[in-house]
Formats: sequence, C-alpha cells, structure tokens
Amino acid sequence: MSDLSSVVLAGGGTAGHIEPMLALADALRRRDADLRITCLGTARGMETRLVPARGYDLRLIPPVPLPRKPTVDLLRVPGRVRRAVADTRALLDELAADVVVGFGGYVALPAYLAARRARIPVVVHEQNALPGLANRIGARLAARVGVTAPGTPLRGAEHVGMPLRRAIAGLDRSALRAGARAELGLDADRPTLLVFGGSQGAQTLNRAAVAAADALTAAGVQVLHARGPKNTHVTVPARPSGSAPYVLVDYLDRMDLAYAAADFALCRSGAVTVAELSAVGLPAAFVPLPIGNGEQRRNALPVVEAGGGLLVEDAELDADWITTHLVPLLSDPDALAGYARHAAAAGVPDADERLADLVAEAAASRGSGR
Repeated sequence: MSDLSSVVLAGGGTAGHIEPMLALADALRRRDADLRITCLGTARGMETRLVPARGYDLRLIPPVPLPRKPTVDLLRVPGRVRRAVADTRALLDELAADVVVGFGGYVALPAYLAARRARIPVVVHEQNALPGLANRIGARLAARVGVTAPGTPLRGAEHVGMPLRRAIAGLDRSALRAGARAELGLDADRPTLLVFGGSQGAQTLNRAAVAAADALTAAGVQVLHARGPKNTHVTVPARPSGSAPYVLVDYLDRMDLAYAAADFALCRSGAVTVAELSAVGLPAAFVPLPIGNGEQRRNALPVVEAGGGLLVEDAELDADWITTHLVPLLSDPDALAGYARHAAAAGVPDADERLADLVAEAAASRGSGR
C-alpha cells in the first residue's frame, strides 16, 4: 500500500457506523502496521469508548445533526456545517491524509466536504439498504462507493458487503459449537434458538419468546435468550428436570459463542446483525424495527429472498407465530441445514478486505493524478 501513509475514517455516532469503521481499520493495519489511521468522532458518540478500546487514535470534531424533516433546526445546519468543515479541514492538513473514508451519519458529512476542498479522495461505505443523507451527498463527491446490500441506490455503488470483526467473519460455527454450548449452559445436542434484540433487548421479541417458552422446550428446542440489561422483569419459570434448557441472560458479550451455539436466530434486522448472521451462515427470523424509514426490512430482504431466513413484521410476532413457524423448523435438521447454506451464500465474510481494496485504489488514483 505504498500510496497510502495516512487514512482518516469518519464513522461516529452509533455502533452501526463504528463497527464497520473499526473492521476496516483492522484490515488496513494488517496490510501495513506503520499506516497512520485516525478516526473522527464527536464527544457525544459511542466512539469515545469504542475507538480507543481498539487501539486507534480518535480526534473529535463538532457534530452536525441532520434533521430528517424540515424544522426550524434545519436553518442552523449551514452554520454548523461551515464550522465543522473548517475544523475537519485543519485536521486533514495536520494528518496529511491520503484518503478519507466515511460511513455516514453526522461525523461523515463535514469529513466529505473538507476532503473535497482539500482535493483528498473520498471513499464512502453505506451499511443500510436505504442510504442516509450524508452518504447520498458523499457518494456524489466520492472516488469509490462501497455498499453492504446489492441494489443500494447510491451513485457509483459497488457491492462489497459489511466489514466485520475477524472474530465473527472468520467464525467456524461447527468447530466451536460443543464448547460454546457448554460454556453457555446449553445441552450439547439439542436444536438451539438464539433470541436477541440488540444491546438493549427488544420488548416484542422478549414477550413472544417468553410466551412460547413451554412450546419450544416441550418440543426439545433449547433457547438462549438475551433480554437486555434493563429488562430484568422478563423471566421464564425453571424448566422441569430433563427438559430442554431455556437460558435467559441480560447481555451476550461473546456473540461469537452465541452464534456458534445456535441453529437459528430470532432478532431485529439492523445492518450489522444481518451481515454478521449471513457471514457466519446462521439463518434467522428477522423482525424489523417498526419505526424509521423501513430500512431494517430492506436490510433483511436479500437474505430472506436467498432462502437464508424468514421475515415477520413486529405486529405479527407472538407465541403462536413462533409455535407455528419456528418449532417445526427447529425440529427438522434437513430444513435447518438448507436455511444455513442459503444464509452463508448470501454472506460476504471478506467485506473488510474488499473495502480496503477500494481505499487503496482511491489513494493510488490520487498518486497517479487520475
């Protein structure tokens, strides 16, 4: 990567922006241990904790929240953008950046505009099937645009997938299954359903899974259920001796073990979740969050249409749906294996390397004057 000595990554705010940013940083660092990698963020985002914990330099810029709808706050945006762009331009000069990579959100927009003024190549990565405003603008300024989902409506989009941590992207579920189940308090040979609703849990999933606990365990299906740390009121009575276990935890800090232990998942369909499950070949029933612009539904559709999962609307998920759809599926090893194959076929486990290629090519185009 001789054309690359300093890379600036802009992906603060939520884990959905930060995790792929850090996965790309890891891929770039594997290629060149001396490469200068700087992450941009704001004082209010999760990056203040996550980026230093992964060993990367974090520099803060003023946030530029972008209202989704016309409001009086929209009138304040131009001034905020000018200040943030000026601060970011000074940082890019200080860091002698060769390329700027943005992942969307309120950190990315000033980075794109500052890079354009400094004549530094921009690479955009869009995690969701429906792009946000920052990346719609960034794509118009970018040398290369990588997207997670095929068909994402961005100018110049190239399908690279979602950059993921190596611990997930390189996961061998079958090799780890026995050890993962033992560590998580599960039986070695029972079909296993993983239920999780993100780091905070999801009330719809919690209610439905708990209400279906008897039907699941009576059919010999064991459950690993992450209810969320604030949902301690969600409980399941102890299973009778010899019954399939129902393991209820607040939080799963080792998702690699959870994925290895499971045969099927019941979960939301955030972009990172969908990408991780397909990369490791774990099929799922996706329950899109019923708010926003419908992006979670769009995230899940490519995997579902490939035969790697099911889609159920939030309002339709209840104990009867789980009993009718998931209990028979989890009791059919051949059907589970088919879903797993299709999920894996839809996954892109080397997305971090694919995006790193785009970054290197963008830097090379600057060096050649193209």
